[in-house]
Amino acid sequence: NDTKELKDNSKNRKEYKIKKTAMSFLTALSLSFNNIKTKKGRTLLTAFASSIGIIGIAIILSLSNGFDIQIDKFEADTLSNFPITITRQATEMSVDDMMSMGNNFTTEDGTYPNTQVIYPYDTASSMMIHQNIITEEYVDYINNINPDDTIGISYLRTVNMNMLVKNDDMITYVNSQSLGLTALPKESSSDIKSFLQSGYDLLYGNYPEEMTDLVISVNYKNRFEENILKMLGIDTTQQEIPFEDIVGKEIKLILNDEFYTNNNGYFLPNMNYQDLYNSEEVITLKIVGIVRGKEDSLLSNIISMMSMNQSTGNILYSNELAEHIISENRNSDIVKAQEQADYNIISGEQFTENSTKEDFLTYLGAKDIPYLINIYPVDFAAKERIIDYLSAYNVNLDDADKVLYTDLAETFSSLSSQIMDAITWVLIAFSAISLIVSSIMIGIITYISVLERTKEIGILRSLGARKKDVSRVFNAETFIIGFTSGIIGILIARLLLLPINSLLYNLTGLSDVAKMNPLHIAILIVIAVILTLIGGWIPAFIASKKDPVEALRTE
Repeated sequence: NDTKELKDNSKNRKEYKIKKTAMSFLTALSLSFNNIKTKKGRTLLTAFASSIGIIGIAIILSLSNGFDIQIDKFEADTLSNFPITITRQATEMSVDDMMSMGNNFTTEDGTYPNTQVIYPYDTASSMMIHQNIITEEYVDYINNINPDDTIGISYLRTVNMNMLVKNDDMITYVNSQSLGLTALPKESSSDIKSFLQSGYDLLYGNYPEEMTDLVISVNYKNRFEENILKMLGIDTTQQEIPFEDIVGKEIKLILNDEFYTNNNGYFLPNMNYQDLYNSEEVITLKIVGIVRGKEDSLLSNIISMMSMNQSTGNILYSNELAEHIISENRNSDIVKAQEQADYNIISGEQFTENSTKEDFLTYLGAKDIPYLINIYPVDFAAKERIIDYLSAYNVNLDDADKVLYTDLAETFSSLSSQIMDAITWVLIAFSAISLIVSSIMIGIITYISVLERTKEIGILRSLGARKKDVSRVFNAETFIIGFTSGIIGILIARLLLLPINSLLYNLTGLSDVAKMNPLHIAILIVIAVILTLIGGWIPAFIASKKDPVEALRTE
């Protein structure tokens, strides 16, 4: 029996194990929460003080987020219709290049030179200039863009249109370039009236219906370029010119075979304007109406961008008229003769680097190749499809053969976004200072709490709490304060956005600019918790190192 009893006792000793004590984080939170409840006032003040930095950053991020949304909306609603431009010379310049252009003339360290010398500087050489080779094949490719994706496609050509204007009994010669004639986008030619109605108010007369109909577009103050009015034979000495003095005005357009006369291999202009004006071969253009862009009309602003006289109106004509003139003039005698000659058959001079035979043939109307193409998307989604279409043309082409385009909307929005981001980061940097201060403040307050709870630390250690359990209690306390400060900061920032948005609306007319991003809210709360944990880590570490016997003796 004794032997059996000894075996049973031995078995019990083997089954008995000393369990290590451990405190869960939830228990630590509970202890910390009970301590915080006894000091609610101090805790709330601490949380509020540490939330000041969060408030500042939350407001800054809300403004930045709101302005980014406004920029995106502006791009989608308005900038998306800005033209995608293709020119013979494309400048490969990034947004960073544009922003740094202001520093081009500073010294290498970025400061302004104080020397009394001038440094010759070739701006063109500092940029990547790409020569776009615009061919008839490429123009056909552009013409095949889905018409549902564009408001229209405008072609700026250097072809000259010889014109005669009659004022009383005097007939004078003018050319299309001095008149600043502006061709409407290609797709509008089939229905000019409905196209113009969408963006213009008819002030007098009628909308154009025929290929030969012209309309004068005045600016928002009914102003129009004085020199052009003079060329049209209008008396500009009067302060106000009645609409009826302009509408009905006729301009005679003379094709090459009528205007130029072959004189022993040289072609001279026909100076008998009277006979030319009355000839049955001329094309009679007529000003049929006066229009003005509707207030905030995107269409009228776009067409104004096509003209050199955008600030004081322009004369609009159909793209159909331009194509008709080119189709007639390309078979004229002067064009055929110029194609065979290696000199200018009007002046007799040799062509130079700046004045080539091809350019002169284009001037005479022999070629339909434009020097500038503007493609106007109907919306943002259409713009993306057009860009994909243009990019597809360059696939598998050598760099020299590629045709580059300029997306004005993208350039503008990227530049605006970069400026906004730079401002945001500067303001965040200033606000971050208050976060650092609040982190230091949390450390001081936590250390005071450690001193106040020294005896409690001793009791916890005597009950078996480990050093890391004691540290966990104070870390849990700073966690609660940090989380509370984050919530307080977000709530106060949300309240402050109401008067801020009201002020911005009065200043800019934009409603609800400042908007909080849910992701920013989550990040700021996490930052608040992390900073308070960092600030309270040293005091919590000090608390964990306290000797339990000494702590229990503390009164």
